[in-house]
Amino acid sequence: MKDRIDELLELIEAEPEHLQTAELLNARAVLQSLVGKTIAAAVVDDRRVAVTTADGGRYYFYGFLGFEQPA
Repeated sequence: MKDRIDELLELIEAEPEHLQTAELLNARAVLQSLVGKTIAAAVVDDRRVAVTTADGGRYYFYGFLGFEQPA
């Protein structure tokens, strides 16, 4: 039983930079799926950004969000 608990604890221990990278990749994938769609609404609150498209789809962004200035 202790071995199983140790295995589970290892699974939930994650480096913050890896979580940020994973979230950024997920956000990019979601944004790519929005190409060609019309954004009808966007709501920003303390936990997430919710984007609604004209066709009724709703997309959520949590966690790491960033901005890069073009060179």
